Amino acid sequence: MAALTCFKAYDIRGELGTELNEDIAYRIGRAYGEFIRPKTIVVGGDVRLTSESLKLALANGLRDAGTDVLDIGMSGTEEIYFATFHLGIDGGIEVTASHNPMNYNGMKLVREGARPVSGDTGLRDVQRLAEANDFAPAEESKRGSYKQISVLDAYVDHLMGYIDLKNFTKPMKLVINSGNGAAGHIIDEIEKRFEQANAPVSFIKVHHEADGNFPNGIPNPLLPECRKDTSDAVRDHQADMGIAFDGDFDRCFLFDENAEFIEGYYIVGLLAEAFLKKESGAKIIHDPRLTWNTIDVVTKAGGIPVMSKTGHAFIKERMREEDAVYGGEMSAHHYFRDFAYCDSGMIPWLLVAELLAVKGETLSGLVSERMKAFPCSGEINSKVANTKEKIEIIKERYVSEECVLNLTDGISVDFSDWRFNLRTSNTEPLVRLNVESKNDSALMNEKTTDILAMLNGVQK
Repeated sequence: MAALTCFKAYDIRGELGTELNEDIAYRIGRAYGEFIRPKTIVVGGDVRLTSESLKLALANGLRDAGTDVLDIGMSGTEEIYFATFHLGIDGGIEVTASHNPMNYNGMKLVREGARPVSGDTGLRDVQRLAEANDFAPAEESKRGSYKQISVLDAYVDHLMGYIDLKNFTKPMKLVINSGNGAAGHIIDEIEKRFEQANAPVSFIKVHHEADGNFPNGIPNPLLPECRKDTSDAVRDHQADMGIAFDGDFDRCFLFDENAEFIEGYYIVGLLAEAFLKKESGAKIIHDPRLTWNTIDVVTKAGGIPVMSKTGHAFIKERMREEDAVYGGEMSAHHYFRDFAYCDSGMIPWLLVAELLAVKGETLSGLVSERMKAFPCSGEINSKVANTKEKIEIIKERYVSEECVLNLTDGISVDFSDWRFNLRTSNTEPLVRLNVESKNDSALMNEKTTDILAMLNGVQK
């Protein structure tokens, strides 16, 4: 029984040919069908050149397990989330490798209500069955059906329900970089809604056409080298905001009117405040990496901040437990109760655009005070040997009576005027560091340098 290395902590991701191919996709579909026993499931795929063939092989496996398959075609991950909960069916699978290199593909799996199927909630069982590959011969009479459908109009209706187009009274220019990924067709539909409402918002589209060859590079705006085209377009068009997506658009990244990239951390605070204006006293979920700005904003706005372990499966579960209205991670994942507690890359930029329209302020104006009050390092990844040992050494160096230690995810160490979080990656031999301070950039930079020196074996 050969191990399938494409099964990761939260989803499926692998190198094409060796780790993921049509045979393995069929087995994954068959295993999902046998284990979860769904009556009906929805499938879709991103723009990668192999997504269509892998999706059809996956669909064949599902059908041989007796599952009816609805295919929504080229789509982003959140369209699968939406179709699953909107249609009230038993599950969904998106074929995507998001921002991975060209020679990769993968899958994101959900069950009824768009609940994630990850390591603790069935993914290991699906893996076991797919690896064993010990399926009974398929019976034609029990085979599931296959149908192509569209949920596009209903999905865009849902998105537009988060904002009021009547609030857009003054001209606004938005640069939107779809990265040649799957976002373009949604942006076109949203643009039509603005036009129908006579809202004076112009869309400047960059790398708009879906193209699985990714002629302008893999869309991953978390990498500084992938931001230039969006920044340049904001500057050239004197736009009010820039928006860039990753390949399956479950994350969006924002740039202010000066073409400066805004850390996802500060967008969490903005969106939390917007939701608390509509629902005072609501709970807001955040991750442990950077916390002070979010806690400060939420508390002052009359909300309740709740910390959760990092990662979409943990955040979604905690949001359900707490019935939180919104959850945000600094990595640009934003989760919404009315979106079945799932993450969306489309809802955040719509909400921020509406905030700009209502407040009559610039994006830099909305976040600059928060950035000064709680300066942060952003996430710094270090490739180190013996990651757990290194974290223990740093824990011994910094943990004292003067600090508060939290072990929700890695180690979080809070002093009165600065704090840090250090955690290992779930998927790579990396240690991820985040440092923030209270109104003291120099202190934040000094402590970041000190911890990095220790991580890299340079004794101070």
